[in-house]
This record gives sequence, C-alpha cells and structure tokens, in this order.
Amino acid sequence: MGLNPIWTTAVLCGAVAAATPLGAQSVDDHVAMGVAANEAHDPGTAIQHFDAALAQDSSDAEANWRTALTLLDLAELLPDSLQRLQRDSLYSLAERYAGRAVRSDPAGADGHFALAATAGRVSLTLGQEARIRRAGIIRREALRAIELDSEHDGAYHIMGRWNAEIMRLSRIGRFFARNFLGAGVFKQASWDKAIANMEKAVELDSGRIYHRLELARIYADRKRWADAEAQLHVIESLPVREVTDSIYKRQGSELRRKLAKR
Repeated sequence: MGLNPIWTTAVLCGAVAAATPLGAQSVDDHVAMGVAANEAHDPGTAIQHFDAALAQDSSDAEANWRTALTLLDLAELLPDSLQRLQRDSLYSLAERYAGRAVRSDPAGADGHFALAATAGRVSLTLGQEARIRRAGIIRREALRAIELDSEHDGAYHIMGRWNAEIMRLSRIGRFFARNFLGAGVFKQASWDKAIANMEKAVELDSGRIYHRLELARIYADRKRWADAEAQLHVIESLPVREVTDSIYKRQGSELRRKLAKR
C-alpha cells in the first residue's frame, strides 16, 4: 500500500519543499528520520521516510501508525480550497494504515490509539447516523490503548472527546446512539467522564495545546467559564511544539473571543 498519491497533497500543503532521494537506509533508520522530520514540522518528508520503511517491511507496526498520524496532520494543514475531498481521502487512508498497525502488533498501544484517532476523523466526514455507528469502534480502540498503556495521554484525549460528543448529541442523535451503541454503552457517557479524561490527558502532557483546547471547549459546554478561560490563557503562553499547534492556537483565540461576548 504505497503512498505515491500523497506527494501532490504534501507539496500543496507546503510540507515538502523539494523531493530528495532517500538513501539505502534500514527500516528503523527511516522511521527514526521520519520522527525527526515530524519534530522539525516537516510531515511531508516524514511521510517519505515512513513510506520508504514500509516499502521494505509493509507490516512494520510503528511505521504504519506513525504514517497514519502524520496523514492526519497533513489533512489538518490542507488549504481551504482543498479541504473537503483531499482531507476525506487522507482520513480514509490514515485509517487503513492504523488498522494495519493493529493487525501487525495487537499489543501495541500506539496502534490502537492511531486507529481510534483515524476512525474519529473519518467519522467527521459522515452523517450523524453513520458517525454514531462508528462510535463504538473509537471507544473500543481508545480503551484498549489505555489498557495497554495507562499513561497514554492521546487515548485519554479521545475518551474525553468521545464522552463529550455523545453528550452533545441532539435528541434524535441520542435516540440513534441508544440503538446503535446499545443502551449500556450509551449510558456510560457523561460530562464528568469527558472532563476527567481530558483533564487526565492534560496532566500527562501539560504542554500539548490540543489537550488544553479540547478541555476548554468541554468546560465551556458546562458553563465553567473561568476554567475554560484559564486553559485558553495557558494555550497563549505555550510554545508551538507540533506542526498543527498554530491551528489550535488560532482556534483557542477564536474561542476566547467567543466567550468574551457571551
């Protein structure tokens, strides 16, 4: 499962300045270079290295889940003119890589996290009924990641959002949730769990802007204005650590202005 169609998207994102030949490196070398490229905010080059690793060993779990998460970053970076079709395509492709990571290493927490994250993004492209049908997959994979790694901040983030999204459903949406998720699973969702899981994500990685942004949104849902403002204030002071952080900082500023007008 090669990634050649992604190069055009990566260039359009501005993620790849120029294609450079990749040396005859090992799978581990390419994965390490892909990680370094992501840390340097260059997901296009990271994808090239992960693709080179997978060309040598398509079952390598780490290369697969890292590819999946990097594709999600590329989707976030797409310009508005390309967002819908290109983004949906990247989400679907990312889910395929995450699924392969889980099949290759069922005991790897990061693969299950990547599958939960990519399934969640794919769900955003679907109608409400289809999204609810997939909610069980997201929850199952996130909980499995936590079971395998009790300090996986990303998995706690997903569980925080999962609970929040269920609680945000309309009356019709809640009807579908009871039918598709089952009454037992549906009743397990709560605002308290949404807050507890997202606060746990922040506790485990206090410098991750995305955790604090989603926690602020949940606080705002519960009209905990001071708590939401506190998270947004911290976000303004945090350094840009990940390639998508500038987007989240902007969204945080927009939310802060919205709360100021309430």
